[in-house]
Amino acid sequence: MSVISEKYDVIVVGAGHAGCEAAAAAANLGSRTILVTMNMQTIGQMSCNPAMGGIAKGQIVREIDALGGYSGIIADKSAIQFKMLNLSKGPAMWSPRTQNDRMLFAEEWRLALEQTPNLDFFQDMVKRLILVGNRVAGVETSMGVKIYGKSVILTNGTFLNGLIHIGEKQFGGGRMGEPKAYGLTEQLTDLGFDAGRMKTGTPPRVDGRSLDYSKMDEQIGDDNPLKFSYLDTPKLKEQRSCYITYTNETVHDILREGFERSPMFNGTIQSTGPRYCPSIEDKINRFSDRNRHQLFVEPEGWKTVEIYVNGFNSSLPEEIQAKAMRQIPGFENVKIFRPGYAIEYDYFPPTQLKHTLETKLVENLYFAGQINGTTGYEEAAGQGLMAGINAHNKIHGKEEFVLSRDEAYIGVLIDDLITKGTEEPYRMFTSRAEYRLLLRQDNADIRLTGKSYRLGLASEERMRRVEEKLENSQKLENFLRDLSLKPNVINPILEANESNPVDQAYKASQFLTRPNIDLQKLSEISEIGNELENYDAEAQQQAEINIKYKGYIDKERENVDKLKRLENIKIPAEFDFSQITSLSSEAKQKFSAIKPASIAQASRISGISPADINVLLIYLNK
Repeated sequence: MSVISEKYDVIVVGAGHAGCEAAAAAANLGSRTILVTMNMQTIGQMSCNPAMGGIAKGQIVREIDALGGYSGIIADKSAIQFKMLNLSKGPAMWSPRTQNDRMLFAEEWRLALEQTPNLDFFQDMVKRLILVGNRVAGVETSMGVKIYGKSVILTNGTFLNGLIHIGEKQFGGGRMGEPKAYGLTEQLTDLGFDAGRMKTGTPPRVDGRSLDYSKMDEQIGDDNPLKFSYLDTPKLKEQRSCYITYTNETVHDILREGFERSPMFNGTIQSTGPRYCPSIEDKINRFSDRNRHQLFVEPEGWKTVEIYVNGFNSSLPEEIQAKAMRQIPGFENVKIFRPGYAIEYDYFPPTQLKHTLETKLVENLYFAGQINGTTGYEEAAGQGLMAGINAHNKIHGKEEFVLSRDEAYIGVLIDDLITKGTEEPYRMFTSRAEYRLLLRQDNADIRLTGKSYRLGLASEERMRRVEEKLENSQKLENFLRDLSLKPNVINPILEANESNPVDQAYKASQFLTRPNIDLQKLSEISEIGNELENYDAEAQQQAEINIKYKGYIDKERENVDKLKRLENIKIPAEFDFSQITSLSSEAKQKFSAIKPASIAQASRISGISPADINVLLIYLNK
């Protein structure tokens, strides 16, 4: 009798952030799901920094939560500090971030998955796919165990032929202390997939007891810490501080001593690393005019003494790393738990996928996470969630679930990957979203919970909370639009905030559009202050943003409507672009490779000109 006799609906390979979200989504939707991982003890492991969210990434975590995913809940339960970033800018830029207890984060993920119905687990390395024609039918592990299923989601992270570099030392591994995965890349390339290599890195971990924090700048959490999840996850009552210190010229000189032994500079590493998270040696080399670089000293948890040295990513020899670190203020007596290292791994250019994250070459096979060329927990988790939903929907004969660029950062992420591809680790930024004022962190629940509820993923409780928030924010908005404020009532507040006084009555909502006036300041007026007591902070924030930024929001919605008209011009799946003789050769090649589903998607492909789009439109109209 086989070890695993059951046939599954969804097989998820890998238990990182993408794999965990994929498995949870498919199982919660009702698919019989199995999560196959090389090590059951590292489910939900934070391989790099112990934090969730940040600029644009925090919006993705909120979106995952609104869709019924687990990342926001897990982040809240394991948080040791919360900060809302970019509060000095407009609400489109506000981004939540938590510092997390690394061990607690992984524990909470495992507990959440173990309590999810329809979800089984198996520990082993998957070495190949089982295929029937061009359709995936299961996986085979290194022990020869065959697991059969209707769909497979690959979320292999950095494990596919992973190679770790520390100075001149190299050894196979997907993460320090864990073996690489092999076999899948070779099989997929034999099937016709294009593969590439990417690089990422991680900094040293050090003993916090050996640091002198008096020489660093303390970074405390927000006075009134918020959270990621829209559910009743615990709020932080106490927080752990992070610290900032800086490198200096002496540190840089020591690091340069090891450059000739660095795999970054001696030709050992030839793959592309993340441009926006460079190694310390790369920063020194590229920004040679700067005499110092900022380092974030981040605790790994509530109880552990282990510290993550954010900003000191390095693949230099370990003795060079240690010598240089001891010249950093506060690190004079540092004890290193583990040196930094670089890791190279296989990825598959994501233009080989559909917007559902299903591969174009093999039916019912999905890719999610770093296998698609992305970097970051949040980007991986968002892809995993979408792959899990779409794998479930496909095998149960339901419609595909795709988010557009105006609906979610997750939609921007996947559209960028599928349409433009990536030759370097892709990281999300607010600047990538052309409709970022619509895609705020505060309204993720309003944008997405209804969609998830109709899918069957978001609960009744989530839907009820969103409806209450919408109803209350609309009531408050109407109140502020109806309430007139006479000059003698409003002018003292205007003058106190360096805003021009008025000589006649105006609606309260009109004063809210002024840059120096917010709802908190208007609450000094008793009529408004008393009314605000009827609404929670979320409803107040929603009403204020809707009023203050109405003109900008309306303009973005107009632009969305224009784009939608192009999205409605569909291109047949088997359309032969080579037959259009007036198309440029580059356009023919890119259209044939990517197979855009609409004129709007075709227009976003890198290198495609407006002239190419006009030719395509004319031909389709014929």
